[in-house]
Amino acid sequence: MTSSASFDTLESLQADIAKLFEDLPMSKHRRYIIQALATIVRLAHKSEEIERLDWKILSSSLTDMERGFQLFYAYRHVRKVTIFGSARLSPQTPEYRMAYEFARYVCRLGFMVMTGGGGGIMQAGNEGAGRENSFGLNIQLPFEQQANPIIEGDPKLIHFKYFFTRKLFLLKESDAIALFPGGFGTQDEAFECMTLSQTGKFGPIPLILIDHPGGDYWRSWSEYIDKQLVQKGLVSPDDPSLYTVTDNLDVACNAITSFYQVYHSSRYVGDRLVIRLKVELSDAEVEQLNHDFSDILVTGRIEKSQALPQEAQDETFELPRLLLYFNQRDLGRLYQLIAVINRMGTPSAEEKAHPERK
Repeated sequence: MTSSASFDTLESLQADIAKLFEDLPMSKHRRYIIQALATIVRLAHKSEEIERLDWKILSSSLTDMERGFQLFYAYRHVRKVTIFGSARLSPQTPEYRMAYEFARYVCRLGFMVMTGGGGGIMQAGNEGAGRENSFGLNIQLPFEQQANPIIEGDPKLIHFKYFFTRKLFLLKESDAIALFPGGFGTQDEAFECMTLSQTGKFGPIPLILIDHPGGDYWRSWSEYIDKQLVQKGLVSPDDPSLYTVTDNLDVACNAITSFYQVYHSSRYVGDRLVIRLKVELSDAEVEQLNHDFSDILVTGRIEKSQALPQEAQDETFELPRLLLYFNQRDLGRLYQLIAVINRMGTPSAEEKAHPERK
């Protein structure tokens, strides 16, 4: 870049910053904008301590996230299913066909599909969903990871520089995870999903491990988890409740739709877990939840509530809620609680017909 071009860029940036500060008092997100700007300023004042490579990582990460935030904003009210699996499986394999059929099935139910945008299972997911219902979150690698022809050139394809920003959006934007057989990358994704769910850093959302009919990839994996982790006390006996293993598409899709039958979403407000519901539960049903799940409470009881004052700007403001002081440890039990909630209440016919809306 020439010095003249650098000067023009600096002038434009100064104008943009001046406009930002002019509008900042009216921004509903001003607190977080100020925090982000303050972090950049602090780093800039420590320029001797921050290396050039560090600045490149920071700048490229923000660029990755800017593209992701802008893309997904328009689709924030449609639930999405992320499909993970091997890039090496050809269209002739039963795993590929299963992933294709699964993607086609969930899109008929109204969901959209996200993949890593590459070949193999990723291509099967985009092909089954169709270009209009697909996202591709690609990353450039020395081999195996060119964008597949189904999603290539689509505005819903993003090329990420870093694995961690790519994975952030594959999980952050996901309302369900479907894992098909794969290599080290798929195993990494499977264990990371389990770890983040187990530690409360992700979800709760349904995690489905899908084999082709008669396949034993995930059944063998589940047996290993039981023998080496559960039986040896390395994970909780309830942790297998975090996921479903199946070779049946009806079971796989029902695991997703039933998860959102009554349950809508959740977040923390202070120390309290706020569970948003599509319909209000009866007093008797809440009493039953307290009886069955008192073991996961730090203190108090599970209580019905409307939106808290801290949720005034939340788009789910009108939804009924349950409040509880969850111990943030027994995540398998939390998934069991959600399963029980989904068997309670009486959603309207429209809500039953559209589990993909949020």
